Amino acid sequence: AAHLELLFPGMEILDHHAFRVTRNEDLEVEADTDENLLQALERELMRRRFGPPVRLEVDEHIRPQVLDLLIRELDINEDEVFKLSAPLDLTGLNQIADIGKAGEYSELRFPSFRTKTHPDLADEGPGKGADVFAAIRRRDILLHHPYDSFATSVQAFLEQAAADPDVLAIKQTLYRTSGDSPIVDALIDAAEAGKQVLVLVEIKARFDEHANISWARKLEQAGCHVVYGLIGLKTHCKLSLVVRREGVSLRRYSHIGTGNYNPKTARLYEDLGLLTCDNEIGADLSDLFNRLSGYAHPTKFGRLLTAPNALRAGLIELVGKQKERAEAGLPARIRIKVNSIVDEDLIDALYAASQAGVPVEVWVRGICALRPGVEGMSENIKVRSVLGRFLEHSRAFVFGLDDEAQVWIGSADLMHRNLDRRVETLVRLVEPKQRRAISALFDLAMDPRTTAWDLAGDGTWTRSEYAEDGEPLADMQSTLISGRAEWWSRRA
Repeated sequence: AAHLELLFPGMEILDHHAFRVTRNEDLEVEADTDENLLQALERELMRRRFGPPVRLEVDEHIRPQVLDLLIRELDINEDEVFKLSAPLDLTGLNQIADIGKAGEYSELRFPSFRTKTHPDLADEGPGKGADVFAAIRRRDILLHHPYDSFATSVQAFLEQAAADPDVLAIKQTLYRTSGDSPIVDALIDAAEAGKQVLVLVEIKARFDEHANISWARKLEQAGCHVVYGLIGLKTHCKLSLVVRREGVSLRRYSHIGTGNYNPKTARLYEDLGLLTCDNEIGADLSDLFNRLSGYAHPTKFGRLLTAPNALRAGLIELVGKQKERAEAGLPARIRIKVNSIVDEDLIDALYAASQAGVPVEVWVRGICALRPGVEGMSENIKVRSVLGRFLEHSRAFVFGLDDEAQVWIGSADLMHRNLDRRVETLVRLVEPKQRRAISALFDLAMDPRTTAWDLAGDGTWTRSEYAEDGEPLADMQSTLISGRAEWWSRRA
């Protein structure tokens, strides 16, 4: 602002105001058009830069005449105008986050944290490394990122599959990945080694379209069979399937996760994943990949719940069973961990369960349309949100108590888009100690001695930070970092 006269020479600067425009980023691509899908999407990406404005942010002291001019020229209505006292572009504050990287002001930063290799995937000897396939054959492996290293688990699984001469085929979904993705490199290596590689790339992943188009072309050039999923649906599930020759038979190894195959965000996002060679899961994933690549009709699955066909109905049925148990005087409980919950049918089912006496615990990071603690409707529902150095991103569902509980993990939030317009997958955990491990996570998050945000029936959030005696409450993520021995023992 101090040098506006250089931008407008010969003009008198009477006043100046900051404003920022947000444009509609939605893409409209006719999936059934005869045109090349990648070319159609690239054309829409060019148009997106000139999409219609959907929000105008302005300095709270802006002159009315200038604001009227902006509203008229941008063709927006007053409901889309937001007057702010804070700086409009907070990205400039990123420089503050860099303070202390050289060692100074260490008290203002989180203590350093390094991910650790899951004990089941530890090196088998000096210079030998870990045999991921042998580890999975011994037992299913429940991963919890970022506490468990992504590089020595999921990434190592795919890299070993690419290099193993006994691996015949790899099938993989990609929703978001990093710019220099070792996952993509492993898939390319596998294809160039003569393996059958099928990659389902979701090229309409919001804000990652350019990168995913580039990956799709690179994978195709390497000989991978690249597909783009079902018409009208985004493929959001996180799946990997490896087919390996062992003696005279074939064995299928699977990974089902809650987070993206992105090594960079895996260090910042909290996510869960399952590595398994269970025959039923392998058959389920084979059928699902056949469906997604256009070679099969919808089918029923053994250990999966999938959207958009069965996930909502399946979850409502599980909620209903807990309601029936409570009505019969039997122990019952429902625990849900998601990013967002807005689906009316599921919320109504949870209200009905609460009214029947079922304790319901909802652990949510973002949008929550459910209202807990409302008399006559949701007295038995508790909603908490945990915010910390890692983004809580996993989705988990527990129906029942103790060893009788059904436990599911997967990619789906309880939103219309996830349940109706996306391909999502939940997998049921069967190992008792893994189910107890998920329950232990809920115990920690819902513990009144843990720092969290609690939702009231009027929609307000209150942060619980100190105990009644003034002592600070425990930070859940710090507890998981420091108390790993107990956590490992629950999954052993």
